Amino acid sequence: MKSKAIMRLILVSGGVVLADQITKFLITRYLALYDHIVVIEGFFNINHVLNPGGAFGLFATQSPGIRKFVFLFLSSLVALFVVWMYRKVADSHIFLSYGLASIFGGAVGNLIDRFRFGKVVDFLDFYLGTAHWPAFNIADSAISIGMAILIYHVVFNKIPEI
Repeated sequence: MKSKAIMRLILVSGGVVLADQITKFLITRYLALYDHIVVIEGFFNINHVLNPGGAFGLFATQSPGIRKFVFLFLSSLVALFVVWMYRKVADSHIFLSYGLASIFGGAVGNLIDRFRFGKVVDFLDFYLGTAHWPAFNIADSAISIGMAILIYHVVFNKIPEI
């Protein structure tokens, strides 16, 4: 893997982690748990919540010990897999490498929360009337964007042999 690819991984994933952790710090510092700020009435709030589960609250009702094991273990495995895959594609598939670096940065951002709080700080709350999208954060956004890039490569057969 060339130095440009390493620098790309550091800048993209590091930028995601930095933006994620700064926004979460600001939320936890200036907005009490479960308080919210209306940004666009009827559509978007900043809402301080802690998510004990995974995406869409997956495993949220499991015991803290099971959640901790599952999320710390699986998040670590996913992060290692993404770095392994990144090393394989970074020099030849630039767009895909940006997606993988975004996934890695998002995974690390949420992993930091799991180590610090045992839960993930979420605060972006979009809704229409009473229909709410589950609250999320910058790390979740980066993972979603990275996954969209990865899915694009898989669907259009633009993924290299690994």
